Amino acid sequence: MSGAEALDGFLAWMRDERRASSNTLVAYRHDLAGFLGFLTRHLGAEPDLAALASVTHTDLRAWLASEATRLAAAARRRPRSSPDGNNRSRAREASALRAFFRYLARRHGVENAAPGLLAAPRPKPRLPRPLTVAQALELPAGIAGEATNRFAALRDEALFTLLYGAGLRIGEALALDCGMVPATTDTPLRVRGKGGRTRLVPLLPAVLAVLHRLLALHPAAGAGGPLFCGVRGARLDPGVAQRTLRTYRRLAGLPEHATPHALRHSFATHLMSGGADLRAIQELLGHASLSTTQLYTLADETRLMKVWETTHPRASRRAAVPPIKDVPDAG
Repeated sequence: MSGAEALDGFLAWMRDERRASSNTLVAYRHDLAGFLGFLTRHLGAEPDLAALASVTHTDLRAWLASEATRLAAAARRRPRSSPDGNNRSRAREASALRAFFRYLARRHGVENAAPGLLAAPRPKPRLPRPLTVAQALELPAGIAGEATNRFAALRDEALFTLLYGAGLRIGEALALDCGMVPATTDTPLRVRGKGGRTRLVPLLPAVLAVLHRLLALHPAAGAGGPLFCGVRGARLDPGVAQRTLRTYRRLAGLPEHATPHALRHSFATHLMSGGADLRAIQELLGHASLSTTQLYTLADETRLMKVWETTHPRASRRAAVPPIKDVPDAG
């Protein structure tokens, strides 16, 4: 079996059994195809399973070094790129390689300890960048005001209200069908998230009301078609929603990080600012790990400063500094 055939099998396994996202599959294919191409040049022939089993730690370090050179050259062509972005790419490449070799060991008996010893730079975590409460609340109606017809206005208002009001990912929202909208707030919305995990998300009355207004005008409400559809009735493409928000943010003077995903960040950050429990936010967002949700504690600087000011004995601005008493001389 060639390395390319093993890569195809690995990606199919990631898709079908690990339920990896399409973005992960694209990134892993790119990274591992680059690795196999490097080995072809390095070894003088296309690698097979035997060649992969004999890859050394030195070979892997040489590959990472070549990738670092390539990324640095690309960064020089893009002056606005950050060094941490390059570190993130190299860390992802190392992660893809380790996953690939674990698959080879399980499915093809290729035992090679070198990838497990591979060290990669650890990038700094990307802190969520939410909108302000006012910006998040005004955005759905503002976007609807730019629509060309009534249905598009209702659709866009409902979509962006849902993203902020329920913290959904754009793909999760666009995967909803008309029949999935609950009749009352007593019934939560069933959302299928990453890895095929399903979670129940309660809907606020204001969010449910705008969804019902959309259904009242929806051409496929009774047929169970996609809740958010385009002009031809097909499921709305994420790129269309992203482009709609990109156009509006320029008109409204919003920051460049105002994206559909920023509304999900805003949902979590504003809940945390209001005192919501971290575990509850994790469940609402559908995070598999609490460490992912904990990033919002770092982003919520205002809340952290308030906690510091109200809990630390020396942080209170109202506390008077006690006078220094004279100490009698011991002599």
